[in-house]
Amino acid sequence: MDKFSSLEAFVAVVESGSFSKAAERLGIAKSVVSRRLSVLEQSLGVQLLQRTTRTQSLTGPGRTFYGHAARILADLGEAEQSMVADSGALRGGLKLAAPLSFGLHQLNPALNDFMREHPAIELDLDLNDREVNLVEEGFDMAVRIGALHDSTLLARRLGTARFATCASPDYLARHGVPQNPLELERHTGLQYANATPRQTWQFSGEKDAPMVVVPDIRMRANNGDALAAAAVAGLGIVNTPTFIVAGLLAGGELVSILDDYRRPAVGIHAVYPPGRLMPRRVQVLADFLAGRFGDLPDWDRALGIGP
Repeated sequence: MDKFSSLEAFVAVVESGSFSKAAERLGIAKSVVSRRLSVLEQSLGVQLLQRTTRTQSLTGPGRTFYGHAARILADLGEAEQSMVADSGALRGGLKLAAPLSFGLHQLNPALNDFMREHPAIELDLDLNDREVNLVEEGFDMAVRIGALHDSTLLARRLGTARFATCASPDYLARHGVPQNPLELERHTGLQYANATPRQTWQFSGEKDAPMVVVPDIRMRANNGDALAAAAVAGLGIVNTPTFIVAGLLAGGELVSILDDYRRPAVGIHAVYPPGRLMPRRVQVLADFLAGRFGDLPDWDRALGIGP
């Protein structure tokens, strides 16, 4: 049995979640999928999937091998596409990861437009605030916001994320409007759990040195939309990306404060796995998103916020 068929069967089982669905995807019998996977495990000398009566899950070696196997199949698909006479038409799969709130508010509409322009593209989108392992989990690209900690990844800047400190009109009527960051010590804060308080509550004015002032944190959440909803409910002040609260600010549900002391902006980046030729469809998607977002994205332009 050829190695390509075995790799194809293994990747199909992982991505579809079952042997039956993998068989449907490949157009072969379920028994053939099972046999190909068994042959692959025997040739490697390791167990790739932990099987039970109803489910299967990747073992540690299986998770590592899946990343490599998915890359091999993706590279082969890219090579085949380069041989197609109509090389201007993009086709094939794109596995993309992005933060949840950015994905829902800004990335999804852009991806919908991209897929309308390229109808032969198949998208596998993972919206999650966790930092995925691109190689082990077989991602073609991830969108990351803020400092890039993994120096082995290739990166391209897609745009700029700015921040707003804001609260509901009701909260500000009850507790007063802070005039400078130092007054936040007398206020209640809503904290994004995936960032430290020092990262979240840092401010820089035109003349003053950067400062960190942390309010009394009442609520922590690992999702920016949950914090924005709590702010609208009058539960405290939130310091959050404008791509989350632009609509709430425009509609008056939240009010921006401390505009002269904004938290420093950060980059929005596309990151790619190292050590492989980037598929053309990934390059085109990155170009599309960079043109869509840029240094002054629509959500900031609408609020009059800029460099």
